[in-house]
Amino acid sequence: MNAESFSNNTTTSATVVRMLEGLGITHAFGVSGGAIAPVWATLQHHSSIEVFHFRHEVGAVFAAIESYFASDRPAVVFTTAGPGITNALTGLFAARWEGAKVIFLSPATSTAQRGRWAFQETSTYTMPGEIFSTSKSLFHYATTIESGDELPKIARRLAAGLARPGGFVVHLSISTAIQSSFIDISLPQGAAVQTLVSATPQAIAECVQLLSEEPFAIWVGFGARGAAAEIRQLAERTGAAVMCSPRGKGIFPENHPQFVGVTGFGGHSSVLAYMQQHCPLRVLVLGTRLGELTSFWNPELVPKRGFLHVDIDPEVPGVAYPSVETVSIQSDVGVFVRQLLEHFLNRHERSTAAVTLPRPQSKAIYPNTGSLVRPEMLMDAIQRVIVEGSDAVVMTEAGNSFAWGTHTLRFDKPGRYRVSTGFGSMGHATTGVLGAALARQGKAVALVGDGSMLMNNEVSTAVRYQIPAVWIVLNDARYNMCAQVMPSLGFEGMDTEIPQTDFVMLARGMGADGTRVETESDVQAALERALASPVPFVVDVVIDPSSRAPVGTRTQSLIQQDATESIVTPSKSGWSGWEI
Repeated sequence: MNAESFSNNTTTSATVVRMLEGLGITHAFGVSGGAIAPVWATLQHHSSIEVFHFRHEVGAVFAAIESYFASDRPAVVFTTAGPGITNALTGLFAARWEGAKVIFLSPATSTAQRGRWAFQETSTYTMPGEIFSTSKSLFHYATTIESGDELPKIARRLAAGLARPGGFVVHLSISTAIQSSFIDISLPQGAAVQTLVSATPQAIAECVQLLSEEPFAIWVGFGARGAAAEIRQLAERTGAAVMCSPRGKGIFPENHPQFVGVTGFGGHSSVLAYMQQHCPLRVLVLGTRLGELTSFWNPELVPKRGFLHVDIDPEVPGVAYPSVETVSIQSDVGVFVRQLLEHFLNRHERSTAAVTLPRPQSKAIYPNTGSLVRPEMLMDAIQRVIVEGSDAVVMTEAGNSFAWGTHTLRFDKPGRYRVSTGFGSMGHATTGVLGAALARQGKAVALVGDGSMLMNNEVSTAVRYQIPAVWIVLNDARYNMCAQVMPSLGFEGMDTEIPQTDFVMLARGMGADGTRVETESDVQAALERALASPVPFVVDVVIDPSSRAPVGTRTQSLIQQDATESIVTPSKSGWSGWEI
Protein backbone atom coordinates (compact mmCIF):
# COMPACT_ATOMS: atom_id res chain seq x y z
CA MET A 1 0.00 0.00 0.00
CA ASN A 2 1.36 3.48 -0.81
CA ALA A 3 1.65 6.44 1.50
CA GLU A 4 -1.28 8.34 0.02
CA SER A 5 -4.16 8.65 2.46
CA PHE A 6 -7.45 10.42 3.06
CA SER A 7 -8.52 12.31 6.14
CA ASN A 8 -11.40 10.87 8.11
CA ASN A 9 -13.49 12.68 10.74
CA THR A 10 -16.32 10.28 11.33
CA THR A 11 -17.34 7.29 13.46
CA THR A 12 -15.27 4.19 14.04
CA SER A 13 -17.98 2.12 12.35
CA ALA A 14 -17.88 4.29 9.24
CA THR A 15 -14.09 4.06 9.15
CA VAL A 16 -14.21 0.27 9.40
CA VAL A 17 -16.69 0.16 6.53
CA ARG A 18 -14.55 2.50 4.38
CA MET A 19 -11.60 0.21 5.09
CA LEU A 20 -13.60 -2.82 3.89
CA GLU A 21 -14.67 -1.01 0.72
CA GLY A 22 -11.05 -0.16 0.04
CA LEU A 23 -10.16 -3.85 0.32
CA GLY A 24 -12.58 -4.69 -2.50
CA ILE A 25 -15.41 -6.10 -0.38
CA THR A 26 -18.72 -6.11 -2.22
CA HIS A 27 -20.87 -8.53 -0.16
CA ALA A 28 -21.57 -8.90 3.57
CA PHE A 29 -23.55 -11.75 5.11
CA GLY A 30 -24.74 -12.10 8.66
CA VAL A 31 -27.27 -11.95 11.47
CA SER A 32 -27.19 -8.77 13.48
CA GLY A 33 -28.11 -7.58 16.96
CA GLY A 34 -27.84 -4.62 19.29
CA ALA A 35 -24.18 -5.07 20.19
CA ILE A 36 -23.06 -4.48 16.60
CA ALA A 37 -25.92 -2.20 15.54
CA PRO A 38 -23.74 0.82 14.58
CA VAL A 39 -21.55 -1.27 12.27
CA TRP A 40 -24.58 -3.02 10.78
CA ALA A 41 -26.42 0.27 10.17
CA THR A 42 -23.38 1.77 8.48
CA LEU A 43 -22.97 -1.26 6.24
CA GLN A 44 -26.67 -1.19 5.41
CA HIS A 45 -27.22 2.52 4.78
CA HIS A 46 -23.87 4.19 4.18
CA SER A 47 -21.77 1.89 2.05
CA SER A 48 -21.50 0.38 -1.42
CA ILE A 49 -21.37 -3.12 0.12
CA GLU A 50 -24.47 -5.25 -0.45
CA VAL A 51 -25.73 -6.56 2.87
CA PHE A 52 -27.68 -9.80 3.26
CA HIS A 53 -29.38 -10.51 6.56
CA PHE A 54 -29.53 -14.28 7.05
CA ARG A 55 -31.54 -16.56 9.34
CA HIS A 56 -28.56 -18.28 10.98
CA GLU A 57 -24.96 -17.19 11.41
CA VAL A 58 -23.39 -20.41 10.13
CA GLY A 59 -25.43 -20.16 6.93
CA ALA A 60 -24.12 -16.64 6.46
CA VAL A 61 -20.53 -17.87 6.73
CA PHE A 62 -21.11 -20.71 4.26
CA ALA A 63 -22.61 -18.18 1.83
CA ALA A 64 -19.58 -15.93 2.28
CA ILE A 65 -17.25 -18.87 1.54
CA GLU A 66 -19.03 -19.74 -1.69
CA SER A 67 -19.30 -16.09 -2.68
CA TYR A 68 -15.52 -15.90 -2.44
CA PHE A 69 -14.93 -19.01 -4.52
CA ALA A 70 -17.41 -17.91 -7.19
CA SER A 71 -15.97 -14.40 -7.53
CA ASP A 72 -12.42 -14.48 -6.09
CA ARG A 73 -13.44 -11.52 -3.94
CA PRO A 74 -13.16 -11.65 -0.13
CA ALA A 75 -16.46 -11.45 1.74
CA VAL A 76 -17.55 -10.10 5.12
CA VAL A 77 -19.53 -11.91 7.80
CA PHE A 78 -21.10 -10.01 10.71
CA THR A 79 -22.74 -11.29 13.88
CA THR A 80 -23.83 -10.00 17.24
CA ALA A 81 -22.24 -10.91 20.57
CA GLY A 82 -22.13 -14.23 22.45
CA PRO A 83 -24.15 -16.88 20.61
CA GLY A 84 -23.86 -14.93 17.37
CA ILE A 85 -20.14 -15.65 17.45
CA THR A 86 -20.36 -19.26 18.59
CA ASN A 87 -23.04 -19.99 15.97
CA ALA A 88 -20.62 -18.81 13.28
CA LEU A 89 -17.65 -20.90 14.41
CA THR A 90 -18.47 -24.03 12.36
CA GLY A 91 -18.59 -21.95 9.20
CA LEU A 92 -15.38 -20.14 10.10
CA PHE A 93 -13.57 -23.44 10.58
CA ALA A 94 -14.89 -24.47 7.16
CA ALA A 95 -13.56 -21.22 5.69
CA ARG A 96 -10.12 -21.99 7.10
CA TRP A 97 -10.15 -25.60 5.85
CA GLU A 98 -11.48 -24.64 2.41
CA GLY A 99 -8.96 -21.84 1.88
CA ALA A 100 -11.46 -18.98 1.62
CA LYS A 101 -10.88 -15.29 2.29
CA VAL A 102 -13.40 -14.10 4.87
CA ILE A 103 -13.41 -11.14 7.27
CA PHE A 104 -15.50 -11.80 10.36
CA LEU A 105 -16.87 -8.76 12.23
CA SER A 106 -18.27 -9.16 15.73
CA PRO A 107 -18.77 -6.95 18.78
CA ALA A 108 -16.83 -7.17 22.02
CA THR A 109 -18.36 -6.26 25.36
CA SER A 110 -17.18 -2.81 26.40
CA THR A 111 -14.18 -2.79 28.75
CA ALA A 112 -16.05 -1.42 31.76
CA GLN A 113 -18.65 -4.20 31.60
CA ARG A 114 -16.33 -7.18 31.12
CA GLY A 115 -16.39 -9.79 33.87
CA ARG A 116 -19.64 -8.39 35.32
CA TRP A 117 -22.10 -10.82 33.70
CA ALA A 118 -23.09 -8.49 30.92
CA PHE A 119 -25.82 -9.88 28.67
CA GLN A 120 -24.20 -12.12 26.02
CA GLU A 121 -20.83 -11.07 27.38
CA THR A 122 -18.16 -11.40 24.75
CA SER A 123 -14.71 -11.25 26.24
CA THR A 124 -11.92 -13.50 27.48
CA TYR A 125 -13.90 -13.91 30.71
CA THR A 126 -16.54 -15.91 28.84
CA MET A 127 -14.86 -17.23 25.68
CA PRO A 128 -11.54 -18.85 24.75
CA GLY A 129 -8.87 -16.25 24.20
CA GLU A 130 -7.91 -17.65 20.79
CA ILE A 131 -11.20 -16.35 19.38
CA PHE A 132 -9.91 -12.81 19.93
CA SER A 133 -6.22 -13.25 19.15
CA THR A 134 -4.29 -14.91 16.34
CA SER A 135 -4.95 -18.64 16.35
CA LYS A 136 -3.10 -21.05 14.11
CA SER A 137 -6.03 -23.46 13.97
CA LEU A 138 -8.79 -20.97 13.12
CA PHE A 139 -7.90 -17.37 12.33
CA HIS A 140 -4.89 -16.20 10.39
CA TYR A 141 -5.29 -12.85 12.11
CA ALA A 142 -7.56 -11.80 14.98
CA THR A 143 -7.69 -8.70 17.13
CA THR A 144 -10.03 -6.79 19.40
CA ILE A 145 -10.33 -3.14 18.37
CA GLU A 146 -10.38 -0.93 21.47
CA SER A 147 -9.53 2.35 19.72
CA GLY A 148 -10.00 3.77 16.26
CA ASP A 149 -6.32 4.66 16.23
CA GLU A 150 -5.58 0.97 15.59
CA LEU A 151 -7.36 0.95 12.22
CA PRO A 152 -4.47 2.09 9.94
CA LYS A 153 -2.29 -0.75 11.24
CA ILE A 154 -5.17 -3.22 10.86
CA ALA A 155 -5.89 -2.01 7.32
CA ARG A 156 -2.32 -2.76 6.30
CA ARG A 157 -2.45 -6.21 7.90
CA LEU A 158 -5.67 -7.04 6.08
CA ALA A 159 -4.42 -5.79 2.72
CA ALA A 160 -1.26 -7.87 3.01
CA GLY A 161 -3.16 -10.98 4.09
CA LEU A 162 -5.77 -10.72 1.35
CA ALA A 163 -3.06 -10.25 -1.27
CA ARG A 164 -1.20 -13.43 -0.37
CA PRO A 165 -1.97 -16.74 -2.11
CA GLY A 166 -4.33 -19.13 -0.36
CA GLY A 167 -6.94 -18.50 2.28
CA PHE A 168 -7.11 -15.73 4.85
CA VAL A 169 -9.66 -15.83 7.68
CA VAL A 170 -9.80 -12.78 9.93
CA HIS A 171 -11.66 -11.86 13.12
CA LEU A 172 -12.13 -8.19 13.94
CA SER A 173 -13.83 -7.92 17.32
CA ILE A 174 -15.00 -4.30 17.77
CA SER A 175 -15.71 -3.00 21.24
CA THR A 176 -19.33 -1.84 21.39
CA ALA A 177 -18.30 1.31 23.25
CA ILE A 178 -16.26 2.69 20.35
CA GLN A 179 -18.48 1.80 17.37
CA SER A 180 -20.26 5.17 17.44
CA SER A 181 -17.35 7.24 18.71
CA PHE A 182 -15.92 9.90 16.41
CA ILE A 183 -12.32 9.64 15.28
CA ASP A 184 -10.04 11.63 13.02
CA ILE A 185 -7.49 9.37 11.35
CA SER A 186 -6.12 8.59 7.93
CA LEU A 187 -6.38 5.17 6.35
CA PRO A 188 -3.74 3.94 3.89
CA GLN A 189 -4.91 3.82 0.30
CA GLY A 190 -4.18 1.31 -2.45
CA ALA A 191 -3.97 -2.44 -2.36
CA ALA A 192 -1.03 -4.55 -1.34
CA VAL A 193 0.76 -6.08 -4.32
CA GLN A 194 0.25 -9.80 -4.59
CA THR A 195 3.51 -11.66 -4.98
CA LEU A 196 3.11 -15.17 -6.32
CA VAL A 197 5.38 -17.76 -4.80
CA SER A 198 7.55 -19.43 -7.45
CA ALA A 199 10.09 -22.23 -7.53
CA THR A 200 13.77 -21.52 -8.10
CA PRO A 201 15.26 -22.21 -11.54
CA GLN A 202 17.24 -25.06 -9.97
CA ALA A 203 14.04 -26.64 -8.63
CA ILE A 204 12.37 -26.34 -12.02
CA ALA A 205 15.37 -27.92 -13.74
CA GLU A 206 15.27 -30.83 -11.28
CA CYS A 207 11.55 -31.34 -11.90
CA VAL A 208 12.02 -31.29 -15.67
CA GLN A 209 14.75 -33.90 -15.40
CA LEU A 210 12.66 -36.18 -13.17
CA LEU A 211 9.52 -35.85 -15.31
CA SER A 212 11.49 -36.51 -18.49
CA GLU A 213 12.74 -39.91 -17.38
CA GLU A 214 9.48 -41.68 -18.15
CA PRO A 215 5.82 -40.78 -18.76
CA PHE A 216 4.29 -39.36 -15.62
CA ALA A 217 0.79 -38.70 -14.32
CA ILE A 218 -0.75 -35.47 -13.01
CA TRP A 219 -2.94 -35.36 -9.90
CA VAL A 220 -4.98 -32.15 -9.94
CA GLY A 221 -6.52 -30.57 -6.85
CA PHE A 222 -8.62 -27.51 -6.05
CA GLY A 223 -5.52 -25.40 -5.53
CA ALA A 224 -4.82 -25.72 -9.27
CA ARG A 225 -8.13 -24.16 -10.34
CA GLY A 226 -6.42 -21.03 -11.68
CA ALA A 227 -4.13 -23.00 -14.00
CA ALA A 228 -6.59 -25.08 -16.03
CA ALA A 229 -5.33 -24.01 -19.46
CA GLU A 230 -1.68 -24.53 -18.56
CA ILE A 231 -2.31 -27.97 -17.05
CA ARG A 232 -4.15 -29.10 -20.16
CA GLN A 233 -1.30 -27.84 -22.31
CA LEU A 234 1.26 -29.68 -20.18
CA ALA A 235 -0.74 -32.91 -20.25
CA GLU A 236 -1.24 -32.85 -24.02
CA ARG A 237 2.37 -31.93 -24.68
CA THR A 238 3.74 -34.74 -22.51
CA GLY A 239 1.02 -37.38 -22.87
CA ALA A 240 0.54 -37.53 -19.09
CA ALA A 241 -2.56 -39.17 -17.70
CA VAL A 242 -4.59 -36.88 -15.45
CA MET A 243 -6.65 -37.63 -12.36
CA CYS A 244 -8.29 -35.18 -9.98
CA SER A 245 -9.52 -34.80 -6.45
CA PRO A 246 -13.28 -34.38 -5.80
CA ARG A 247 -12.81 -30.62 -5.40
CA GLY A 248 -10.71 -30.57 -8.58
CA LYS A 249 -13.46 -31.75 -10.93
CA GLY A 250 -13.54 -29.81 -14.19
CA ILE A 251 -10.09 -28.23 -13.91
CA PHE A 252 -9.00 -30.81 -16.47
CA PRO A 253 -11.93 -31.75 -18.74
CA GLU A 254 -13.51 -34.99 -17.61
CA ASN A 255 -14.36 -35.85 -21.22
CA HIS A 256 -10.69 -35.64 -22.28
CA PRO A 257 -9.10 -38.94 -23.44
CA GLN A 258 -6.21 -38.44 -21.00
CA PHE A 259 -8.50 -38.12 -17.99
CA VAL A 260 -8.51 -41.35 -15.98
CA GLY A 261 -10.92 -40.36 -13.20
CA VAL A 262 -11.64 -38.82 -9.84
CA THR A 263 -9.82 -40.12 -6.78
CA GLY A 264 -11.13 -40.58 -3.28
CA PHE A 265 -14.68 -40.33 -1.98
CA GLY A 266 -17.16 -41.03 -4.76
CA GLY A 267 -14.26 -41.52 -7.17
CA HIS A 268 -13.67 -43.98 -10.00
CA SER A 269 -12.17 -47.45 -10.13
CA SER A 270 -10.58 -46.45 -13.46
CA VAL A 271 -7.89 -44.60 -11.49
CA LEU A 272 -6.82 -47.80 -9.76
CA ALA A 273 -6.98 -49.63 -13.07
CA TYR A 274 -4.63 -47.02 -14.53
CA MET A 275 -2.18 -47.31 -11.63
CA GLN A 276 -2.21 -51.12 -11.94
CA GLN A 277 -1.90 -51.29 -15.73
CA HIS A 278 0.24 -48.21 -16.50
CA CYS A 279 1.82 -47.27 -13.18
CA PRO A 280 3.91 -44.15 -13.87
CA LEU A 281 7.39 -43.55 -12.53
CA ARG A 282 6.23 -40.39 -10.76
CA VAL A 283 3.05 -38.38 -10.15
CA LEU A 284 3.04 -34.59 -10.32
CA VAL A 285 0.65 -33.42 -7.58
CA LEU A 286 -0.77 -29.94 -8.14
CA GLY A 287 -2.65 -28.13 -5.41
CA THR A 288 -4.12 -30.90 -3.27
CA ARG A 289 -3.29 -32.04 0.26
CA LEU A 290 -4.02 -35.67 -0.69
CA GLY A 291 -6.14 -35.92 2.44
CA GLU A 292 -8.45 -38.78 3.36
CA LEU A 293 -11.35 -37.94 1.04
CA THR A 294 -8.93 -37.33 -1.85
CA SER A 295 -6.72 -40.39 -1.47
CA PHE A 296 -7.85 -42.49 1.50
CA TRP A 297 -4.04 -42.79 1.82
CA ASN A 298 -4.34 -45.74 -0.53
CA PRO A 299 -0.89 -47.27 -1.24
CA GLU A 300 -2.09 -48.32 -4.70
CA LEU A 301 -2.06 -44.64 -5.69
CA VAL A 302 1.67 -44.36 -5.00
CA PRO A 303 3.82 -44.32 -8.19
CA LYS A 304 7.07 -46.27 -8.54
CA ARG A 305 9.39 -43.38 -7.59
CA GLY A 306 7.05 -41.18 -5.58
CA PHE A 307 5.57 -37.70 -5.90
CA LEU A 308 6.59 -34.27 -7.09
CA HIS A 309 4.24 -32.24 -4.91
CA VAL A 310 3.55 -28.57 -5.70
CA ASP A 311 1.70 -26.38 -3.20
CA ILE A 312 1.85 -22.81 -1.94
CA ASP A 313 1.90 -24.19 1.61
CA PRO A 314 5.32 -25.76 2.28
CA GLU A 315 3.84 -27.88 5.09
CA VAL A 316 1.53 -29.83 2.74
CA PRO A 317 3.88 -32.07 0.69
CA GLY A 318 4.77 -35.35 2.34
CA VAL A 319 2.08 -35.23 5.04
CA ALA A 320 -0.49 -37.59 3.51
CA TYR A 321 2.13 -40.19 2.48
CA PRO A 322 5.00 -39.58 4.95
CA SER A 323 6.95 -42.71 3.99
CA VAL A 324 6.81 -42.09 0.22
CA GLU A 325 9.64 -40.34 -1.62
CA THR A 326 8.40 -36.80 -2.24
CA VAL A 327 10.05 -33.85 -3.95
CA SER A 328 8.49 -30.77 -2.35
CA ILE A 329 8.07 -27.59 -4.39
CA GLN A 330 6.63 -24.47 -2.81
CA SER A 331 5.01 -22.47 -5.58
CA ASP A 332 1.81 -21.08 -6.95
CA VAL A 333 0.56 -23.87 -9.24
CA GLY A 334 -0.02 -21.63 -12.25
CA VAL A 335 3.44 -20.09 -12.00
CA PHE A 336 5.03 -23.52 -11.63
CA VAL A 337 3.27 -25.07 -14.63
CA ARG A 338 4.12 -22.07 -16.82
CA GLN A 339 7.77 -22.38 -15.79
CA LEU A 340 7.65 -26.10 -16.56
CA LEU A 341 6.10 -25.54 -19.99
CA GLU A 342 9.03 -23.38 -21.05
CA HIS A 343 11.20 -26.51 -20.89
CA PHE A 344 8.77 -28.57 -22.98
CA LEU A 345 8.33 -26.01 -25.76
CA ASN A 346 10.21 -28.10 -28.33
CA ARG A 347 8.19 -31.23 -27.71
CA HIS A 348 5.43 -32.15 -30.08
CA GLU A 349 2.15 -33.08 -28.50
CA ARG A 350 2.22 -36.79 -27.78
CA SER A 351 -0.50 -38.89 -29.25
CA THR A 352 -2.45 -41.04 -26.83
CA ALA A 353 -3.81 -43.24 -29.60
CA ALA A 354 -1.17 -45.90 -28.98
CA VAL A 355 -2.24 -46.27 -25.36
CA THR A 356 -5.85 -46.68 -24.36
CA LEU A 357 -6.12 -45.38 -20.85
CA PRO A 358 -8.77 -46.64 -18.42
CA ARG A 359 -11.55 -44.07 -18.15
CA PRO A 360 -14.61 -43.61 -15.92
CA GLN A 361 -17.48 -45.65 -17.25
CA SER A 362 -20.99 -44.37 -17.73
CA LYS A 363 -24.07 -45.95 -19.18
CA ALA A 364 -27.38 -44.68 -20.42
CA ILE A 365 -30.10 -44.75 -17.78
CA TYR A 366 -33.70 -44.83 -18.87
CA PRO A 367 -36.69 -43.88 -16.70
CA ASN A 368 -38.65 -46.63 -15.00
CA THR A 369 -42.35 -46.36 -14.41
CA GLY A 370 -44.15 -47.02 -11.18
CA SER A 371 -41.09 -46.93 -8.89
CA LEU A 372 -39.24 -44.51 -6.67
CA VAL A 373 -36.58 -42.36 -8.32
CA ARG A 374 -33.15 -43.99 -8.49
CA PRO A 375 -30.38 -41.53 -7.52
CA GLU A 376 -28.31 -42.58 -10.52
CA MET A 377 -31.22 -41.74 -12.84
CA LEU A 378 -31.62 -38.34 -11.15
CA MET A 379 -27.90 -37.63 -11.64
CA ASP A 380 -28.13 -38.60 -15.30
CA ALA A 381 -30.90 -36.05 -15.77
CA ILE A 382 -28.97 -33.39 -13.83
CA GLN A 383 -25.99 -33.99 -16.13
CA ARG A 384 -28.09 -33.37 -19.24
CA VAL A 385 -30.35 -30.56 -18.04
CA ILE A 386 -28.15 -28.60 -15.63
CA VAL A 387 -24.48 -29.45 -16.25
CA GLU A 388 -24.69 -29.55 -20.05
CA GLY A 389 -27.78 -27.38 -20.47
CA SER A 390 -26.76 -24.38 -18.36
CA ASP A 391 -23.79 -22.61 -16.82
CA ALA A 392 -25.05 -22.97 -13.25
CA VAL A 393 -22.69 -23.80 -10.41
CA VAL A 394 -23.48 -27.23 -8.96
CA MET A 395 -22.80 -27.88 -5.29
CA THR A 396 -23.13 -31.14 -3.41
CA GLU A 397 -23.74 -31.55 0.30
CA ALA A 398 -21.94 -33.75 2.80
CA GLY A 399 -23.46 -37.22 2.62
CA ASN A 400 -24.74 -39.40 -0.19
CA SER A 401 -25.41 -36.44 -2.49
CA PHE A 402 -21.67 -35.67 -2.41
CA ALA A 403 -20.88 -39.25 -3.41
CA TRP A 404 -23.47 -39.39 -6.19
CA GLY A 405 -22.53 -36.00 -7.62
CA THR A 406 -18.78 -36.60 -7.56
CA HIS A 407 -19.07 -40.05 -9.06
CA THR A 408 -21.61 -39.46 -11.82
CA LEU A 409 -21.50 -35.81 -12.92
CA ARG A 410 -18.92 -34.76 -15.53
CA PHE A 411 -17.53 -31.24 -15.94
CA ASP A 412 -15.28 -29.82 -18.63
CA LYS A 413 -14.63 -26.39 -17.09
CA PRO A 414 -13.31 -25.25 -13.69
CA GLY A 415 -15.57 -23.43 -11.29
CA ARG A 416 -18.72 -25.41 -12.07
CA TYR A 417 -18.56 -27.92 -9.19
CA ARG A 418 -18.15 -27.24 -5.48
CA VAL A 419 -17.97 -29.64 -2.56
CA SER A 420 -16.38 -29.42 0.88
CA THR A 421 -14.02 -32.34 1.49
CA GLY A 422 -12.21 -30.80 4.44
CA PHE A 423 -14.55 -29.78 7.23
CA GLY A 424 -17.48 -31.33 5.35
CA SER A 425 -20.28 -29.78 7.39
CA MET A 426 -23.91 -30.58 6.72
CA GLY A 427 -25.61 -27.34 5.74
CA HIS A 428 -22.67 -26.02 3.73
CA ALA A 429 -24.35 -26.42 0.34
CA THR A 430 -27.91 -25.74 1.53
CA THR A 431 -26.81 -22.24 2.55
CA GLY A 432 -23.64 -21.68 0.54
CA VAL A 433 -25.67 -21.91 -2.67
CA LEU A 434 -26.92 -18.37 -1.99
CA GLY A 435 -23.40 -16.94 -1.94
CA ALA A 436 -22.50 -18.67 -5.20
CA ALA A 437 -25.66 -17.43 -6.93
CA LEU A 438 -25.09 -13.85 -5.75
CA ALA A 439 -21.45 -13.75 -6.79
CA ARG A 440 -22.17 -15.23 -10.22
CA GLN A 441 -25.38 -13.22 -10.65
CA GLY A 442 -27.06 -16.36 -11.94
CA LYS A 443 -28.33 -19.80 -11.08
CA ALA A 444 -26.61 -21.97 -8.52
CA VAL A 445 -27.85 -25.47 -7.73
CA ALA A 446 -27.37 -27.44 -4.50
CA LEU A 447 -27.78 -31.24 -4.41
CA VAL A 448 -28.58 -32.01 -0.80
CA GLY A 449 -30.04 -34.66 1.46
CA ASP A 450 -33.24 -34.24 3.42
CA GLY A 451 -31.23 -34.30 6.65
CA SER A 452 -29.13 -31.33 5.57
CA MET A 453 -32.16 -29.44 4.28
CA LEU A 454 -33.86 -29.86 7.64
CA MET A 455 -30.73 -28.97 9.57
CA ASN A 456 -30.02 -25.60 7.97
CA ASN A 457 -31.30 -23.87 4.87
CA GLU A 458 -31.71 -20.26 3.81
CA VAL A 459 -34.77 -20.51 1.56
CA SER A 460 -36.34 -17.60 3.45
CA THR A 461 -33.25 -15.47 2.85
CA ALA A 462 -33.27 -16.35 -0.84
CA VAL A 463 -36.90 -15.23 -1.04
CA ARG A 464 -36.14 -11.97 0.78
CA TYR A 465 -33.45 -11.01 -1.73
CA GLN A 466 -34.79 -12.94 -4.76
CA ILE A 467 -31.62 -14.99 -5.09
CA PRO A 468 -31.90 -17.53 -7.95
CA ALA A 469 -30.95 -20.58 -5.89
CA VAL A 470 -32.18 -24.11 -6.61
CA TRP A 471 -32.23 -26.95 -4.09
CA ILE A 472 -32.56 -30.52 -5.34
CA VAL A 473 -33.39 -32.60 -2.28
CA LEU A 474 -32.63 -36.33 -2.28
CA ASN A 475 -35.54 -37.16 -0.02
CA ASP A 476 -35.28 -40.72 1.33
CA ALA A 477 -36.63 -40.00 4.84
CA ARG A 478 -33.40 -40.92 6.60
CA TYR A 479 -29.76 -40.12 7.17
CA ASN A 480 -29.03 -42.56 4.41
CA MET A 481 -25.24 -42.54 4.49
CA CYS A 482 -25.46 -43.58 8.13
CA ALA A 483 -28.20 -46.10 7.31
CA GLN A 484 -26.09 -47.71 4.58
CA VAL A 485 -22.66 -47.53 6.20
CA MET A 486 -23.41 -48.47 9.82
CA PRO A 487 -24.27 -52.14 9.11
CA SER A 488 -21.01 -52.43 7.17
CA LEU A 489 -19.20 -51.30 10.31
CA GLY A 490 -21.00 -53.94 12.35
CA PHE A 491 -23.60 -51.66 13.94
CA GLU A 492 -27.18 -52.82 13.38
CA GLY A 493 -30.54 -51.24 14.18
CA MET A 494 -29.31 -47.66 14.43
CA ASP A 495 -31.86 -44.82 14.50
CA THR A 496 -31.42 -43.15 11.10
CA GLU A 497 -35.00 -42.51 9.96
CA ILE A 498 -36.53 -39.05 9.50
CA PRO A 499 -40.29 -38.43 9.24
CA GLN A 500 -41.17 -37.94 5.59
CA THR A 501 -41.07 -34.20 4.85
CA ASP A 502 -42.83 -32.27 2.11
CA PHE A 503 -40.17 -29.73 1.20
CA VAL A 504 -42.34 -28.10 -1.45
CA MET A 505 -44.92 -27.22 1.18
CA LEU A 506 -42.16 -25.76 3.36
CA ALA A 507 -40.71 -23.80 0.43
CA ARG A 508 -44.05 -22.34 -0.57
CA GLY A 509 -44.76 -21.48 3.04
CA MET A 510 -41.66 -19.25 2.92
CA GLY A 511 -42.56 -17.68 -0.42
CA ALA A 512 -40.46 -19.83 -2.74
CA ASP A 513 -41.72 -22.28 -5.36
CA GLY A 514 -41.09 -25.96 -5.90
CA THR A 515 -42.24 -29.27 -7.25
CA ARG A 516 -42.34 -32.77 -5.82
CA VAL A 517 -41.04 -35.64 -7.94
CA GLU A 518 -42.17 -39.16 -7.15
CA THR A 519 -41.62 -40.92 -10.49
CA GLU A 520 -38.66 -40.98 -12.84
CA SER A 521 -40.73 -39.83 -15.79
CA ASP A 522 -41.22 -36.46 -14.07
CA VAL A 523 -37.57 -35.74 -13.27
CA GLN A 524 -36.50 -33.90 -16.43
CA ALA A 525 -39.50 -31.57 -16.50
CA ALA A 526 -38.97 -30.71 -12.85
CA LEU A 527 -35.32 -29.78 -13.45
CA GLU A 528 -36.21 -27.67 -16.47
CA ARG A 529 -38.86 -25.87 -14.43
CA ALA A 530 -36.33 -25.18 -11.67
CA LEU A 531 -33.85 -23.64 -14.09
CA ALA A 532 -36.55 -21.45 -15.64
CA SER A 533 -38.01 -20.30 -12.32
CA PRO A 534 -37.67 -16.57 -11.58
CA VAL A 535 -37.87 -17.27 -7.83
CA PRO A 536 -35.97 -19.60 -5.47
CA PHE A 537 -37.00 -23.17 -6.23
CA VAL A 538 -36.99 -26.53 -4.43
CA VAL A 539 -37.13 -29.84 -6.30
CA ASP A 540 -38.21 -32.44 -3.74
CA VAL A 541 -37.25 -35.84 -5.18
CA VAL A 542 -38.50 -38.95 -3.39
CA ILE A 543 -35.61 -41.31 -4.05
CA ASP A 544 -35.18 -45.03 -3.57
CA PRO A 545 -33.36 -45.43 -0.22
CA SER A 546 -32.09 -48.88 -1.18
CA SER A 547 -29.86 -47.55 -3.98
CA ARG A 548 -26.28 -47.87 -2.75
CA ALA A 549 -24.27 -44.68 -2.93
CA PRO A 550 -20.64 -45.03 -4.13
CA VAL A 551 -19.07 -44.60 -0.69
CA GLY A 552 -17.39 -47.97 -0.23
CA THR A 553 -13.88 -46.72 0.33
CA ARG A 554 -15.03 -44.38 3.08
CA THR A 555 -16.39 -47.46 4.81
CA GLN A 556 -13.14 -49.32 4.27
CA SER A 557 -11.19 -46.33 5.62
CA LEU A 558 -13.29 -46.36 8.79
CA ILE A 559 -12.73 -50.10 9.10
CA GLN A 560 -8.97 -49.58 8.83
CA GLN A 561 -9.27 -46.92 11.56
CA ASP A 562 -11.15 -49.55 13.61
CA ALA A 563 -14.37 -47.51 13.93
CA THR A 564 -16.29 -50.76 14.12
CA GLU A 565 -18.37 -52.75 16.57
CA SER A 566 -16.33 -55.80 15.68
CA ILE A 567 -13.74 -56.65 13.07
CA VAL A 568 -15.44 -56.31 9.69
CA THR A 569 -13.48 -57.10 6.55
CA PRO A 570 -14.09 -55.16 3.34
CA SER A 571 -15.32 -58.33 1.66
CA LYS A 572 -18.24 -58.40 4.09
CA SER A 573 -19.19 -54.83 3.56
CA GLY A 574 -21.52 -55.42 0.64
CA TRP A 575 -19.98 -52.64 -1.47
CA SER A 576 -19.46 -53.09 -5.16
CA GLY A 577 -15.96 -51.62 -5.30
CA TRP A 578 -16.83 -49.41 -8.26
CA GLU A 579 -15.10 -46.39 -6.81
CA ILE A 580 -11.79 -45.84 -5.05
